[in-house]
Amino acid sequence: GPRTLVLLENGNLRDTHSLFFRSLADRGFDLTFRTADDAGLSLIKYGEFLYDNLIIFSPSIEDFGGNINVETITAFIDGGGSVLVAASSDIGDPLRELGSECGIEFDEERTAVIDHHNYDISDPGQHTLIVADTENLLKAPTIVGKAALNPILFRGVGMVADPDNPLVLDILTGSSTSYSFFPDKPITQYPHAVGKNTLLIAGLQARNNARVVFSGSLDFFSDAFFNSAVQKATPGSKRYSQTGNYELAVALSRWVFKEEGVLRVGAVSHHRVGELAPPNAYTVTDLVEYSIVIEKLSDGKWVPFDGDDIQLEFVRIDPFVRTFLKRNGGKYSVQFKLPDVYGVFQFKVDYNRLGYTHLYSSTQVSVRPLQHTQYERFIPSAYPYYAGAFSMMVGLFMFSIVFLHMKEKEKSD
Repeated sequence: GPRTLVLLENGNLRDTHSLFFRSLADRGFDLTFRTADDAGLSLIKYGEFLYDNLIIFSPSIEDFGGNINVETITAFIDGGGSVLVAASSDIGDPLRELGSECGIEFDEERTAVIDHHNYDISDPGQHTLIVADTENLLKAPTIVGKAALNPILFRGVGMVADPDNPLVLDILTGSSTSYSFFPDKPITQYPHAVGKNTLLIAGLQARNNARVVFSGSLDFFSDAFFNSAVQKATPGSKRYSQTGNYELAVALSRWVFKEEGVLRVGAVSHHRVGELAPPNAYTVTDLVEYSIVIEKLSDGKWVPFDGDDIQLEFVRIDPFVRTFLKRNGGKYSVQFKLPDVYGVFQFKVDYNRLGYTHLYSSTQVSVRPLQHTQYERFIPSAYPYYAGAFSMMVGLFMFSIVFLHMKEKEKSD
């Protein structure tokens, strides 16, 4: 299975977070557990990645052991690796640095997300044990799962997304009454994160399809939070026998480790309608058929993808044709007429949807003008000119006859 390195704060986390690790092992993951300051740690050896995935459950670490540091982790992401990070209020500098590399800014050490309206009934008094409503989840079933979830328990540090980074996903936000500050200090300055800007869980899908998930709470993944009952402290609130943490954690791990939302391009074909093979070059205004096979990874197998919003563009610098592809069995196809413009064109499918990997396919073709034998012999709009030319010829002929045979009368003496 996928080789996964798990960096732990201490050995106890294997027991306190055993349900989450068991769910990964049951899905075939090959887990390697190490403490984060282990001197023998290594992610890359001889330029090769030793692991496919990385889990960092060591929030307060100040220095990773071995030859792992923030640079090697970002190189791992640049190489297409997947990373799951859980922080807490004791967050150290390396995780803060890794977050800023990925467009996410953690609040200061010892701060926590506080919500005086949405805390759990078992909260000891600082209102940091938050009940997060599922309507604050990102509307993307491939990332957060399709099933309706119970409320989610969260205790940890808040994050803010870089507004200039379009790749960051706000997976779970705080409610409008939440904020991030020191729980034991009076508020003397504007908090780092306020209201729905407070991120509890954030994600990133890089342009190379590498995925990273940051959770501000390590407890979010714990057995205690998975099995806990949950009820808001406000009077009359409904009690749930279990949180939605386990289902959400499993859905997030399926997405971040690329078991979910992965697309690929299969066979691509194009030809004139009525033919089977692509020509060396198309002619302007040809009727063309284009088809592409798109597959989705599902439970380890590639199955046909079912989407109704996939577009094809026929591009020469700018798109000349943009049309929807229609699903036909396992492939998508469309017929269209080429523009009356010649040049070098591309059939381009560029599909970018929330929760899915970026799908891109381009096929280059030449479109040539009509050969002189392919033009019409007579053009209807030129009939008046033809008539004018022939009438001139007839007129000249008749004038010549009259001119040649007209005899002047002889003058009488």
